[in-house]
Amino acid sequence: MNSSRNINIQHFIDQHKLSGLQILTLVLCFFIVAVDGFDTAAIGFIAPAIRAEWNLDPAHLAPVFGAGLFGLMIGALAFGPLADRFGRKRILMVCVGFFGLTTLVSAWSTSVEMLVLLRFLTGLGLGGAMPNAITLSSEYSPARHRSVLVTTMFCGFTLGSALGGIAAAHIVASLGWHYVLIVGGVLPIVLVPVLWLCLPESARYLALKGGKNAQISKLLSRIAPAENLSQADFSASEQKQEGFPVKHLFTSNLRAGTVVLWITVFMTLLVIYLLSSWLPTVISSTGMSLKNASLVTAMFQVGGTVGAILLGRMMDRRSPTRVLAITYLLGALFTALIGNSTGNTLLLVLAVFGAGFCVSGGQVGTNALAAAFYPTASRATGVSWSLGIGRIGSVLGSLAGGWMLAFNWSLSTMFIVVGIPSLIAAVSMAAMAGRMARSSEQAPSMDAVEAAAH
Repeated sequence: MNSSRNINIQHFIDQHKLSGLQILTLVLCFFIVAVDGFDTAAIGFIAPAIRAEWNLDPAHLAPVFGAGLFGLMIGALAFGPLADRFGRKRILMVCVGFFGLTTLVSAWSTSVEMLVLLRFLTGLGLGGAMPNAITLSSEYSPARHRSVLVTTMFCGFTLGSALGGIAAAHIVASLGWHYVLIVGGVLPIVLVPVLWLCLPESARYLALKGGKNAQISKLLSRIAPAENLSQADFSASEQKQEGFPVKHLFTSNLRAGTVVLWITVFMTLLVIYLLSSWLPTVISSTGMSLKNASLVTAMFQVGGTVGAILLGRMMDRRSPTRVLAITYLLGALFTALIGNSTGNTLLLVLAVFGAGFCVSGGQVGTNALAAAFYPTASRATGVSWSLGIGRIGSVLGSLAGGWMLAFNWSLSTMFIVVGIPSLIAAVSMAAMAGRMARSSEQAPSMDAVEAAAH
């Protein structure tokens, strides 16, 4: 390669094998979302112990959950634009350190009001960390493997959530609920110096900032040591954007895709949180023991993890929007099937697994799609705002189960209704697929063109 010519960073990444630097980036982002998952799920696992110690009824405990979800939404909306302005690495370190510190302080909460405040603050950091980990992973992934690499990285969230449950089961009984939060605070705090030493800044972000050729050259040399990059100039395929990053999500070539992504994430998170929150209660109401109902519900998360990886591979080989449209359509069918299979344990397990595979796994795939859809200058904003808007759906989902139970609907009717948001997500993805197919030359970014071409 002629070292004096301009080098497109994404093309450079696409032309070379996956390097140690890229694997390190993905692994560190995996750990970020794993501790994110641990701290997000921990409050649910220790809630019974908190309720017993403080003599709380469910109404007083509910704000603890709501505050965390509200913080997640605000954090996603706030930290995405900041990452597009100040860098992915810097904001990731701030978010991880912040939610680690607030989780640690939460261990010494003396009242439900104090815990509500601290869960809101923790949610701010958690909400900012996840989309920026997705963004950085995407920007170091070659286009041909981007979806599967990002979705596999995101499985760290599920693993972290599961570890939160395992830790709570062992720690609460022997030491008390406070120590679960201590562990959840110490882990991210210890991770921060590792991120400072080892996590690279996005080369594409540095190219947009300008004047960073030496830093970019050093990073890309770790991807391809044989290349002579000492005199090269670097570009990121897009132009630098001025002003508040959110407004760029609604330019003429991004507007429709932004609306579709927001609708899709809103609908899928609504279903995910509704099923995760209420499925054990609904299943146990049919006569199944709570223990078995919880095990059946766990198949939703198992399905989501398997679905994330397999759908990522499919999205790299086919049109990702079409893959997701079909997946969400199947998700609506599997969700409806849950209400008609409570008398057959095997069929119920398959239905719950299928719903997790399609809806939860599809949501992870949608995160990868969002990271590919937006240009570098607004990528962190695009990913984080889609998740932030989606968090509104998660709040509604956590409440909707109670509303539907109050209506005394039959299980068949209830789960048909629960499947409707997944059907809406399927229609949204189909509309996006049709738009890309009609005019691929109008795709908003080089990444979107590459994604539509798979």
